[in-house]
Amino acid sequence: MKKSIFFLFLFLSFGIHSFGQVDSNVPFNEWKIVTVVESIVPMGVGRSRMIENMTDVNTEQFRTTRTDGKASSQREVSRSELKVNNFDEAKLLNFFSGVGINFQNIASNDAMIGARIMELESEGFSLTYVTSGVESHAGVEDGTGLFITRMFFKRTLVK
Repeated sequence: MKKSIFFLFLFLSFGIHSFGQVDSNVPFNEWKIVTVVESIVPMGVGRSRMIENMTDVNTEQFRTTRTDGKASSQREVSRSELKVNNFDEAKLLNFFSGVGINFQNIASNDAMIGARIMELESEGFSLTYVTSGVESHAGVEDGTGLFITRMFFKRTLVK
């Protein structure tokens, strides 16, 4: 009988102790976005870059809620406060040279972008999504435009 009571007490103690513990090993995803902007302006006039934000941002202070679908307090959010000061910037080459499309520049940019992807993978990130787009006025004498690519990386961490 004493053994039964002892084991019951031990079992209940272990159960209560386990129930009261909070799991501190909760996994979560860390995200990183790398944006590549490649200029299609000829003669090296454009600016091509690979950009990564290095600032933690609390988006709550920049969001508002519409309750009737029309009234908004977005005017209270200052655009200048949205700008971050800390970001990595890697120079890339423009798609066009003085005589037209420059395939060596494209291959050089691919090498830079690929190297950054491999660096991030070595840090535990995996490339999850890629999205891209082109901006150009496309007029007869249009000499401006850019090609933008956003790469989304994630890695799972434990708190």
